[in-house]
Amino acid sequence: MKKWLILLICLVVLVISSSMTYEQQSILPALEDLLANKPFEKQLSILKIPYWGTIVSVEERGYFPFVEFLIRKLTHFMGFGCIALGLYFAWGKRRFAASIAIGGTATIAVLDEFRQSFTPGRTMSAQDVLVDTAGAIVFVSLVVALRKILKNKRQKAQL
Repeated sequence: MKKWLILLICLVVLVISSSMTYEQQSILPALEDLLANKPFEKQLSILKIPYWGTIVSVEERGYFPFVEFLIRKLTHFMGFGCIALGLYFAWGKRRFAASIAIGGTATIAVLDEFRQSFTPGRTMSAQDVLVDTAGAIVFVSLVVALRKILKNKRQKAQL
């Protein structure tokens, strides 16, 4: 049961955050205070990210909205990576745990985007599903690789 608790907590956070409007989630005022000197503006100005048929950049949106965009997408990546790990560990050492975790997370991402489309000021985005799924793939792959490395080290130590 404990193994499912992490997953449950991640899902509750997901439901709460995707139920909020953009305005409720906006961190622009905090960014304007924290990053008043616009650190790394020159380096960030180089980035031009295709998203929803437009290019997202400092030039197009401004420094603070661009930084917020990056933070929001990083949050998607990391949040769904955590959901995937929750599924992976909850599934245990059963066969196909990594595939179940990644596939389950992709399914949750699709369902979340669909549900989010009913929230005022929010839209459904296939690109967000890709970011979410990429987070799941990276997080689960890192854990699987780390487990293999540790298993090999233990086997060598026993010899």
